[in-house]
Order: sequence, then structure tokens, then C-alpha cells
Amino acid sequence: MLLRNSSLFGLTSAGIVAASLALAPVAALAESAQTPEQTAENTDSAWSYLKSDLFGDKELQAGTSVVTLDAPGRAADPAVVPMTIGLDPSKNIRKVTLVIDENPAPVAATFEIAEGAGLTELSTRVRVNAYTDVHVVAEDAEGNLFVTETFVKAAGGCAAPAAKDPEVAARQMGQMKLRSFGEVEGSAGKREAQLQIRHPNNSGLQKDQVTLLYIPAHFVDTIDVSRGGEKLFSMTGGISISEDPNFRFTYTGETEEPFEVKATDTEGNVFEKSFPVTPA
Repeated sequence: MLLRNSSLFGLTSAGIVAASLALAPVAALAESAQTPEQTAENTDSAWSYLKSDLFGDKELQAGTSVVTLDAPGRAADPAVVPMTIGLDPSKNIRKVTLVIDENPAPVAATFEIAEGAGLTELSTRVRVNAYTDVHVVAEDAEGNLFVTETFVKAAGGCAAPAAKDPEVAARQMGQMKLRSFGEVEGSAGKREAQLQIRHPNNSGLQKDQVTLLYIPAHFVDTIDVSRGGEKLFSMTGGISISEDPNFRFTYTGETEEPFEVKATDTEGNVFEKSFPVTPA
């Protein structure tokens, strides 16, 4: 009797295993059939550990009145997603960190802002690799941290092929343009400018479309922007900044003072140029 029960138990166990194996592909199909929104909802947020890795045990205050982030809810192109950061001019913000939570290298860029620079709005373009929260953390001169966030629906941006032919990109690499747009309407002496640097900004996740081999990471990692010898801001960046890095920013100062820009990339190249102010 015990033997029979044991045999029955064994057969039943085997049947359960067989049934589980038979159902496994169905479960896998069901999981793969999830929408990107469902996948994002069912994935633990990376922010819970990112914030401690980046800022330790410092308090992050909800900062929607201090720092804002404008980004599309659904990006038209995951390799070129526009982001605009706004800063409260009364808070003396000195550092801004842009974090794309689900990207392979989440910290897209860190901006160090000089006191009195007048930088209260900054726009750039980034790659987004998966549906993700995007956080911006602003730090004032006293070390207080303020955070805001938004959710962006985009996928595959870090692996998307370059928009430009590699040979053309290599020839143009390091070329810079800067345009000044004059005084911002309704502001007290605040002006706006836009900087573009020609660079492939390879992420290391893109493939050569002929050989199908991965293209080594090669990107602009630092930028320093000054006027008349006085620093406005600097940037430390990673693979999340889009091809041909582009930054639009506000500033204060005399109109005749020229801009000086210095950029470096991960292969040790240095690009420098001075720009007289020529309003668009």
C-alpha cells in the first residue's frame, strides 16, 4: 500500500513536472506579450538604489518649485529625446544631475554652474533605452538637494544606429557652433545661447551596420563654457547624451564678451574655440 501510494505520488509529481514544462512556453509567451508600459510597471524602480549610490543618505526634497523637467511623455525618436531643465533663480543652484533611471549608464550628465551665471534654463538631447523615470536633482550653494521627475516612454535609444555616416562624422568631429539669441523676453538682462558640438558620441551599444560588430564607446565627457574669462558652467557627460551634443542655456552678462568653449572626449581629444557674440 505504501509502495502504491509512493508510486502514485511519483507519477503525480512527474505529471506536475510535465504539465509545468508544457505550460512554460505559454507563460513565456504571456510574459513576452506584455506591453512596455506593463513591463515598466512590473519592474522594480532603479531609483531606490540609484539615489543612495549618487547622494548617500542626504535628504532629497520634492523640488517642483525649485527645479522643473520638461520632456515628452512619448518620444518621437528614442535616440534624440529633448529635455529642458528649469531652475528657480532665487535658490542659487550650483549643481544639476540628470539621471535616466533605466539607461545602462543612468547618469546622463552633471552640470556645475558658476555663481551669478544666470543659468536658470538648460536644454539638451538624450538617448532613452527603455521606458523609464527621469530624475533631475538640483543642489544649492548650501548643499540642499531638490528633486523632480517625469516618465518617458521610449526604448532602444542607446543602441540606435548613428544618424550620420561614420566617415562624415569623423571628418566633422570637434567642429563647434554657438549662437546667441539675445535677451529673453520679460527678463532683466538675461540672454540665451545654444552650443552644438559635432561628435558621434558612440555609446558602445551600437553596431556597425556593415560588420555588425559593436562600435567602441567614444563620447564627449567634459565641456567648459566661459564668457570673458569667467566660467558659466561645466558638464561631465556619459553615453546618454545624443549624437552631436547640443545645449541651449540662459546666462547674464555684457553682450560684447566672447564665449570660450573647451570640450574633451574619452579618447583624449581636446576641442577649443572662442565665439564672438553674434545675435541670431
